[in-house]
Amino acid sequence: MPSREIVEAFAKHLEDGDFVGAIERFYAADAATHENQAEPMVGRDKLAAKERGVLAAFKEVKAVRLGPSLIAGDNVATRWKFAFTNAEGVTRTLEEIAWQTWRGDELIEERFFYDPKQLAR
Repeated sequence: MPSREIVEAFAKHLEDGDFVGAIERFYAADAATHENQAEPMVGRDKLAAKERGVLAAFKEVKAVRLGPSLIAGDNVATRWKFAFTNAEGVTRTLEEIAWQTWRGDELIEERFFYDPKQLAR
C-alpha cells in the first residue's frame, strides 16, 4: 500500500510538469499502463520513452489535480485535467480518471479512463 506522502509526491511531479521524472521515480520496472481499455504498454523504460514522445509533440503540457487522490489499500484513484498546447498555441484539454495499483511505494499498473472526444474540441 502506498503512503499518502508517496501519492502526494507522485502528484506533485505531474503538477510540476515532470511527467518523465514521475515515471522514472515511481513506476516499477515492469509497470503497465492502459489507455481506455486498450492493450497495455509494459515496462518503465518504454513508458518513459512514450511520454517523452508525447511531450515532444506539444509546446506545453500542464496537469491539474481535481480534488484529492483517493487511497484504498493498494489502489489509488485521481481525477486529472490536462491541457495540451501545440506549436500554434491551440490548447486542448482532457479530463481523466487515473486508476492505479501500487506494490508498496511502486506503481505497478495504471489505467486511464477518459472520453477521447474531448481532444477533438
